Amino acid sequence: MRSLIIADAVMEKWPNAIIQFAISQEAFYAKECPYFTHILKDTPTKLVKEVNGLISELQPDAVIFDASGRQVQMKHAKSIGAKVIFISQHKRKRARGMKISRARVTDSHWVAQPEFVIGPINWFQKKKLEYIGCNEPVFIGSVFATPESKRKVALIESYALEEQGYILFNAGSGGHQAESGLAADIFWREAQKVAAKTALKCVMVFGPNYPKALPKSDAVVAIKTLDNRDFICLLDGAKVAVLGGGDTLLQAVSLNKPTVAIAVSKDQPKRIQACEQLDFIFSSPLDESISTTTFDAIELTNRSRSSLYQEPSGLTIAIKELSRLLV
Repeated sequence: MRSLIIADAVMEKWPNAIIQFAISQEAFYAKECPYFTHILKDTPTKLVKEVNGLISELQPDAVIFDASGRQVQMKHAKSIGAKVIFISQHKRKRARGMKISRARVTDSHWVAQPEFVIGPINWFQKKKLEYIGCNEPVFIGSVFATPESKRKVALIESYALEEQGYILFNAGSGGHQAESGLAADIFWREAQKVAAKTALKCVMVFGPNYPKALPKSDAVVAIKTLDNRDFICLLDGAKVAVLGGGDTLLQAVSLNKPTVAIAVSKDQPKRIQACEQLDFIFSSPLDESISTTTFDAIELTNRSRSSLYQEPSGLTIAIKELSRLLV
């Protein structure tokens, strides 16, 4: 999804660009990519010969390795004159991208997390990159499409909502398991409570991996899934968001949206804690506290609140970096 968002932004800036994807046949989205797609028998990282062959055939101006790719593939892309971009999201991936062999064949290393979440690189890493003459990673943060006013208005009206008059719930992709069942089902239960005790409508986006039929309710609008542009529009129009601690949380922070964050997987508590320490969000356990914490977030929106997060969007930084490399 991140690469798709970047690809769409590239086409907006350079309408004559030729974009191609290499995707494993095992990926559920392999046949849904709107761009020309090379469907591979395995993950591109494992298919060195095949990916290098595609690079040789296409002779691209840039190759983006989104949290994937082997050093030999990056080296090959560099050898044919392409600009090489590597995207990391976690400390381990970031450290891998800063290894000497990789850094030397990488033109720009993007970290798809805010620096306040993942932390800065250490002194040794800085000195190593300086010694070999390579740039430090660029923190781009969360990557998402900018909310479009007309699109947002049409989307909100299609669900009979009013801007700033509803609460948005989303537990991530929909497949996360909790001790008592699916995280999405807990979110749904809490959304019913919020809808019953407030005059606000509630909307629940279940996610593509939710394995059950959608529940029905007069109080809460149930949506299976939305593409990123529509989700961002719905998020931007909400009064408060109740979200898992994944990428959507960072998108909400970037939009300065009052948010209740709940960890639905093991990698999320640290991200939530980092956001909470800066007073960007509320946090809640994955239980009946969600609704009570949401009431606190609603109260916050009824008071004046200054914008806390002032960084440019990840997509803006990514396109700026591409422009620097290619123009």
